[in-house]
Amino acid sequence: MLFVFSAPSGSGKTTVVKEILKIFPEFRFSISATSRKKRDIETDKKDYFFISKEDFEEKIKNNEFIEYELIYDNNYYGTLKSQVDECLNNGENMVFDMDVKGALSLKRIYRDKAVLIFVNPPDRNAIIQRLKNRGTETEETLNKRIARIDFEMAKKDEFDYVVNNDTLKDAVEEAKKIINKYYNTKEQK
Repeated sequence: MLFVFSAPSGSGKTTVVKEILKIFPEFRFSISATSRKKRDIETDKKDYFFISKEDFEEKIKNNEFIEYELIYDNNYYGTLKSQVDECLNNGENMVFDMDVKGALSLKRIYRDKAVLIFVNPPDRNAIIQRLKNRGTETEETLNKRIARIDFEMAKKDEFDYVVNNDTLKDAVEEAKKIINKYYNTKEQK
């Protein structure tokens, strides 16, 4: 199965995904590709596949992505087909942390193999404050992320499940219950 977590930037989806991967360490994490520069705290092939814009565009021409998008300060983000197909062919489960449009594209391709989980933030202001507190955004990219919040929030009804992220503990517990509906080969914590 493909368990896809999505939400506007700053909603806490990455934190929820990290906790889910602790509970299900046998699951594979989908590493996205991006043409943006690596942040100091990131590791290539662990946080993202960092590739040049030219190489990214070559992979687009070769139809190597399930989905991709040109977002925020003119950088590409995408999911490599080869990574997902390898996982499914090996009978593995995969967890995704991706934007809303990417999640919906993945569902169109993999249908019943993909479970979409929207991480619902407490409110819009909480998202904005989290984005500001990160200190990783320029004012321009911060404004672009904020402008995208309403679009992404409007898509949550297209997801299979909505997990409220008022507290991390409750959000993780709710996500774990959803995953266990599809994955119950062993007793979970």
